[in-house]
Amino acid sequence: MRFNESHEGDYRIFVGAVEAPRGDGYIAALVVNRVRGLPGRQREAFRDDSLACGYRWRSADEAINYAMNRARELIRSRSQMLTC
Repeated sequence: MRFNESHEGDYRIFVGAVEAPRGDGYIAALVVNRVRGLPGRQREAFRDDSLACGYRWRSADEAINYAMNRARELIRSRSQMLTC
């Protein structure tokens, strides 16, 4: 299991590469929290424990990169909806 964390504007992204059952690759997972107001106050905006319908990535790096890119896409699309 490997994890990574990033900040994008008002969002905090947590991504992970979880070993797939039977050890045949890694499944990508992500949690996006909206951070606003007082430090330490967060609200979960999105969670997916099995991105890409549980697709098994060959390496943990591939799974983490996919999850991080997906999280950034979600944030961009949500931000565009809020500004319209």
